[in-house]
Amino acid sequence: MNTLTIGDNAPLFTLKDENEKALALADFIGKQQILVYFYPKAMTPGCTVQAQGLRDIQTQLKDLNTVVLGISPDEPKRLAKFCQRDNLNFTLLSDVDHQVADDFGVWGLKKFMGREYDGIHRLSFLIDLDGKISHVFNKFKTKEHHTVVLDVLNALAK
Repeated sequence: MNTLTIGDNAPLFTLKDENEKALALADFIGKQQILVYFYPKAMTPGCTVQAQGLRDIQTQLKDLNTVVLGISPDEPKRLAKFCQRDNLNFTLLSDVDHQVADDFGVWGLKKFMGREYDGIHRLSFLIDLDGKISHVFNKFKTKEHHTVVLDVLNALAK
């Protein structure tokens, strides 16, 4: 895995959202900061807690001019179900072939309960108005992800 770091240009991408509508990262650059967060699988316990935390701070994120884009290898139909089930108020994107995950350097070998497999590593990237990575979130607990994000955003806003 060759994960992007602070100062790197964010790879431009277009993916289908939970409503099967194409959404491009370029649509946000120059207008808002973008939190791109990668998660392994919709509706699993850790991913649910992480998404609910981001859902609950949408007002603060909007005040900080930040939009959230969640990316997983799930199909749009599963993402739609996740959004509906958990009242998610931000966009989820489908990266079925994990090309965007590869571009950001978050797809790679994982180990879980003695098993090895390829999958998404849970990382988040803050992209500034110029389309550059301004922060990488790589050490957090899923239930605290949203507070870690807010802390960084508030520090950057000062």
